[in-house]
Amino acid sequence: MKLCITAAGKSIDANIDTRFGRAPWFLIVDTDTGTIIEAVENTAVAQGQGAGIAATKLVTAKNIDAVLTGTVGPNAAQLFQTTGVSVFEGVSSQDTVEQALAKFKQGAFGKTTQNGEPTPSPRGQGGGRGRGIAGGGRGMGGGGGQGMGGQSGKGRGMGGGGGRRK
Repeated sequence: MKLCITAAGKSIDANIDTRFGRAPWFLIVDTDTGTIIEAVENTAVAQGQGAGIAATKLVTAKNIDAVLTGTVGPNAAQLFQTTGVSVFEGVSSQDTVEQALAKFKQGAFGKTTQNGEPTPSPRGQGGGRGRGIAGGGRGMGGGGGQGMGGQSGKGRGMGGGGGRRK
């Protein structure tokens, strides 16, 4: 199988880059032998918009069977689906390409759903604290929690801020 792995460098020892459209390198790897067939520099990395779509077109032109990365945006995921390329998400930037490939062979990564959308992650919960006159204000928490799929949460916490009454 020809597997495209998003990487920070062009060697098997390079760390994974988890952002598909912004990864500096795409390593096309033969999963049977574990060797790099080709290292492709991502020419779309500096684009202001549409980097995911441009990167998708770049790697699908290499006749790949699947992509292994941290996350793929919804537009790129849909394009991969229409071209028949499987997308596996959830790889960590702590892993090298070699480690990620070994985990892939063990079935450690989740494939995107049939409709091309990434598997949803639960939302985070905020814990806001309020400050106002005598502590009677109301706060709005940022709630930047992280879901199990590595997606950022958008929780909102509400601080009560009862304060002291005289």
